[in-house]
Amino acid sequence: MELHDIRQAISDTDQQLLGLLAKRRGLALAVAEAKLSQNKPIRDTKREQELLLSLIEKGKLQGLDAQYVTRIFHVIIEDSVLQQQAKVQGQLNGDNSQAVRVAFLGGQGSYSYWATQKYFTRRAEQIIELGCDSFNEIVNAVETGHADYALLPIENTSSGSINEVYDILQHTRLSIVGELTHPIEHCLLGLPGTDLSKIRQVCSHPQVIAQCSQFLLGLTNVKIDYCDSSSAAFAKVKELQDPTIIAIGGEEGGKLYGLEVLTRQLANQKDNVSRFIVVARKAVNVAKAIPAKTTFIMYTGQQPGALVEALLVLKQHGISMSKLESRPIPGNPWEEMFYVDVAANLSDYAMTRALEELNNITKFVKVLGCYPSDDITPTQPQS
Repeated sequence: MELHDIRQAISDTDQQLLGLLAKRRGLALAVAEAKLSQNKPIRDTKREQELLLSLIEKGKLQGLDAQYVTRIFHVIIEDSVLQQQAKVQGQLNGDNSQAVRVAFLGGQGSYSYWATQKYFTRRAEQIIELGCDSFNEIVNAVETGHADYALLPIENTSSGSINEVYDILQHTRLSIVGELTHPIEHCLLGLPGTDLSKIRQVCSHPQVIAQCSQFLLGLTNVKIDYCDSSSAAFAKVKELQDPTIIAIGGEEGGKLYGLEVLTRQLANQKDNVSRFIVVARKAVNVAKAIPAKTTFIMYTGQQPGALVEALLVLKQHGISMSKLESRPIPGNPWEEMFYVDVAANLSDYAMTRALEELNNITKFVKVLGCYPSDDITPTQPQS
């Protein structure tokens, strides 16, 4: 076969693969309907393990190695689970809107922009994007009705918790209705032909700068310019047309502004992942078939053992805690509010009883939201 004919055959095969993937996704959604009617959990890890093991064995017969098959079907299974969860949640909460207005940090190309696309493409046919310059502006857009949802970054594996967002949650009337994790790969981006040895200014959001601090320490005579978002940094480099000024952000975002990658993998940690939360004016109910998280804040007071006593309540009711974060209480020097994430549905009896007991032994408890867990642990086939 000629090269042209081979490439055409590859294109035809890719087209067939797309059709099969679309068919599989449709069948996965049909499975969600059946599970919902039978009150079964969305995820069946035993079946997933059996399926993956079978696919690995069949793949070997066709010359495909186990790692290749596993990697591909991890993505497919994760997509199926998240699609099914979104469908079940939409039906339970009567969320049938064709278009959603979402407020997020920055403009097109920012990390929050890509996370918004990732989360809401499963839930609406059209996303009306409302890029904002600050976290307060994002939250205000939803509180005033200008947006249906807000997407906020809350923690990162390199730079830790985003304290400003935690402090906003303490005072807002909004509820957390969803979450997602999104891998972040920081790149150095500049105008085409930029010479790295001649850069004099690096632009990006403060969180991005913090996540790349070790790389930046190795640069000399370089000014750090803090921007409202990574997309704002891209726009600045494009506007100034100065080859000595560069930005840090995502490769795909930089391309939207005509920038090219100079260096990749700048984050302090190799596996750099950000967790985002989705907030709305109205709380949601989480289907029993879906793993849920509940986030609440509490003020225990400063008496000895107060925090330990509160955490023992969770242990006694068999509730697993995944996050504990402390933040200062404005106007109360040296006193702190605790933010807690637990793996539990707010409607569970154990969670209801735990909150009742916490209300009795603490000075203040406020539930910030109960929402579907987005932690999809990859299926591992039994050896």
